[in-house]
Parts: sequence; C-alpha cells; structure tokens
Amino acid sequence: MSTPLLDLLLELCAIPSPPGDERVVADRVIAELRSFGLESDEDDTGTSVGSNAGNLLARLPGTVEAGTPLFLCAHLDTVPPDGPIEPVVEDGVVRNAAATIVGVDNKAAIAVMVEATRRLRAENRPHAGVELLFTTKEEVGLRGAAAFDASRLHATVGYVYDMAAPIGEVILGAPTARSLELRFHGRAAHSGMAPEDGRSAIAAAARAVADFRLGRIDDVTTTNAGLIRGGTARNIVPEHCVVEAEVRSHDDAKVAELVQEMLETAGFAASLAGCTLETEVHDQYRAYRLRTDEPAVRIAADGLARAGFEARYALTGGAADANVFNAHGLRCVNLANGATDIHTPDERIAVDDLERMVDVTLGIVEAARDAA
Repeated sequence: MSTPLLDLLLELCAIPSPPGDERVVADRVIAELRSFGLESDEDDTGTSVGSNAGNLLARLPGTVEAGTPLFLCAHLDTVPPDGPIEPVVEDGVVRNAAATIVGVDNKAAIAVMVEATRRLRAENRPHAGVELLFTTKEEVGLRGAAAFDASRLHATVGYVYDMAAPIGEVILGAPTARSLELRFHGRAAHSGMAPEDGRSAIAAAARAVADFRLGRIDDVTTTNAGLIRGGTARNIVPEHCVVEAEVRSHDDAKVAELVQEMLETAGFAASLAGCTLETEVHDQYRAYRLRTDEPAVRIAADGLARAGFEARYALTGGAADANVFNAHGLRCVNLANGATDIHTPDERIAVDDLERMVDVTLGIVEAARDAA
C-alpha cells in the first residue's frame, strides 16, 4: 500500500507539531518541495506569533496565459497531542495506534497539496499558476495566517482543506468570533479561621458561568466558557479567578449582543459576591459568506465534478485560515477532505480519500486553467 503520498502523511503525522512548535514539520515540507525542484520562502512572523517557524510560501508559475491562478493553503500545527503519536494504517485507514490525535488535521491537506503539485510538475500538466502556503498556529486563533502578508500572494482565489466531512462538501460561510477574558478579584482569607473575611472569586465566577447562556443559541450562533482557573490553596478563600469564554455567530449583531450580555452577567455576579471584575474582549476572526455563482465556488464545484464528486453546500460553526483570507478580500473556499473525528483519539482518514483529494486538487487546477 506504500505510496509517496501515504508515506509523506505518515512521516508528517509522526512529528509532533503543537501550535508554536512547527519547526520540524516546516523543515520536512521544505525538503519535500525541494526534492522535486520547488523552492519555498519562509517569512519572519515566527517571533511575532510565538512560533519557532514562519509561514512557508512556494510558487509554481503558470504554464498558460489564460485561466485563474490559485493558492492552496494548509496549516502546519495540530492541536496539542496528549500522548505518543504512532501513525498506522489499519483496514485502509490512517489512525493513531496510541491514545491521542494522529494529526490528519491538517497534515492530510499538506500531503495532498504537495503530492498534487509534484504531479503537476512531473506530468507537465498545463495550469494557470499555483501557490502553496503553509501557516503556523492555526489551531489557536489563525495566528500565522493573520500575520502573513497577504499581498505576497499573486492569486486572489484559494482553497483550504480544513473541514472534517465527506469529500464534496463546500463551505460557503464561517462565523465571526470574539473571545472574552473575565478576571474576578476577591479577597483572600483563611477558610477555616476567618472565611467571613474572604470574598471568593471562584464563587463569583461560578455564578457568572451558571447564568451564561451557553451552547447553541440559534442555528448560526454558539457560546462557550471553556477555561476557568483560580485559587492558591485548598484552605484559602480564592482571591483570583479567570474565565475564558467565546461567542461565535454568522450574524455580527448577535456576536455584539451576546458579548455585552456576558459582560453584564459577569459584572452582576462579581458584585453579588463582593468582588471586582476586569474584562478583555478580542476579535478572533471575521465571518464570511460566499455565493454559489462566484468564480471561487464555481471552480471548486467544477473541480469536484472532474474528480467524480457532486458539490454540496454548507455553513460551518468552525473557523479556518479561509476566514483570514476572505477578510483580506481574497476568495478562499474551505473544502471537506474526508477526515473524521478530528481533535480526538479517534481522528482518522481513509487512504482512498487521500488519493481522491489529490484528484480533486488536480481537478480544481484544471477547472481554474479553463475558467474564463
């Protein structure tokens, strides 16, 4: 079953690359591109985003004057593994033999895009130009893509393969997200000798979280309180507590409304507990919405059809580097690649789907070449 595509994926997956530690994977991608004569440039964003690597950009100049140049983007990092990574192929499926992620998000996309580009060169297939971009720290807020100088891209139409769903699904829109950091300040006291002198920041935070509207608010809106930390010892009334939360929606007005609601709820909870509250709200990424009749989507549908798939259109509650590029005015489409249960120990992808995504990539390149 060994093929260059599968071998590359297994090798990439075996290299841990949590956000900020993408160096070894980046070097492996650089070497693989160089093996078939394609050089890459690494930008200097590593320091600014907190990574030991920068974003990588490689260009394959077009061989025809007509058509639409494309960029293909995949991220080098994975969610942090919480155990060893031992990628194996079982019954035609790539998975981890150990109890953590295998990293097919997004290393399957890296391997597919590199292999498709290798075949373009080896088989002298005509094309309108292809750029490959590999970003850092996607999993913690799309930070590498956000720091990348998008004006370096010659193409204005691009694709990421960062949706865990059956091949053929085309994402037409993703949400805006804002993060909240809520810092509750109380008063420390000995919990056995003078608890009445204390003001529990954890109790204030707990009341706030209990009163938040969390989960799915409507079809396009979600909220979550994902991290809470505080206290110094079991026998001390906790003086500090921090809650990290987020709001996501395809409707920017709903994001603003829910953020304000959570801030007011947290402030009320703090006052009831005799605590004070400090807050920070940060924009994480902006929503986008694509039309089925615009060129980037039509090229995707045509490319899928050339590979034997019918396009199916959907929205997502997750984000990808596509959010960043669409915010820059570049039309970037997120395509499903057949991965399953990403970010879990059951994360996997079928070997057949890897090959099919190479066919999809080549189909998209051909469709872009033929586009008016």
